[in-house]
Amino acid sequence: MFKNKNGDSNNISGANIARIRKGMSPTVSQRALADSLQLHGIDVDKNAVQRIECGKRFVTDIELVAIASVLNVSVLDLLVEEKDTE
Repeated sequence: MFKNKNGDSNNISGANIARIRKGMSPTVSQRALADSLQLHGIDVDKNAVQRIECGKRFVTDIELVAIASVLNVSVLDLLVEEKDTE
């Protein structure tokens, strides 16, 4: 049993990362995000980004800071869970 799981997800930032990445203009691909992270010293590939976004992979604090920097948002923007407004 995983004690660090958030429901069915291993992170709470993945959905926010995907939403922000897809909302960028022009849209940034998972591969482009992985390439940018590698320039920040984070060794991830496109598959790791995909696993993060779908909640199958844990995200370290160091990775989270780098992702926020690459996406030009705050770390808090990646951690806040969005509430359904319906």
